[in-house]
Amino acid sequence: MSRKSAIVFGGTGLIGRAVIDELVDSDLYNTVLFFVRQKSGFKADSKVNEIIIDFNNLESFSEYIKGDDMFICLGTTIKKAGSIKRMEEIDRDLPVKIANLASANQVKRLAVVSSIGADARSSNYYLRIKGEMERRILEKDFETLAIVRPSLLLGQRKEKRFGESVGKVFMKLSGSLLFGKFRKYRAIEGKSVAKAMVRILNITTGKAIYESDVLQRMADQK
Repeated sequence: MSRKSAIVFGGTGLIGRAVIDELVDSDLYNTVLFFVRQKSGFKADSKVNEIIIDFNNLESFSEYIKGDDMFICLGTTIKKAGSIKRMEEIDRDLPVKIANLASANQVKRLAVVSSIGADARSSNYYLRIKGEMERRILEKDFETLAIVRPSLLLGQRKEKRFGESVGKVFMKLSGSLLFGKFRKYRAIEGKSVAKAMVRILNITTGKAIYESDVLQRMADQK
């Protein structure tokens, strides 16, 4: 069985780093193209090729955005972005541009990170942005297209997010109380999301949205 090549955007974030780890450990892949704005300091591995590009001029690098499976794990915060407009550019427009280039280059499978509660009609700017991103990417033609909606993420980030840290403590304490339709609100490890994303692209076809509880179940499968 021939092994595949993978493309990762957002590989310096919590989920993105975990995706790269999963791909490196997987016998299904022999090449991982990891696109970054600047050197990441990622531990060298024979599978991983780090490619520095200008995210403001993606079209100039389109010839490199080729492979079998793509993982888009981009995201920011309002504090880091500085404005809602900038968040729209990073969390909505950039993933859509990447998906467009991937589709044009005949990438077969795509998994993209969104958020629980994403809704293009939401009055919450963050959920609206994620929902608009989902809607535009779902218009694309891929053999497999997975929109993943994790709940609050657990794991060690490079940057500290105070509000998120407080939320993690609460979710860890209350998670066992969330059952049935509320199970999807349980906090989830970034590495569990990554494991589910890789699994989805290797066992499914078609377009689907995966809520956080489904991601957890897929990650737990042996």
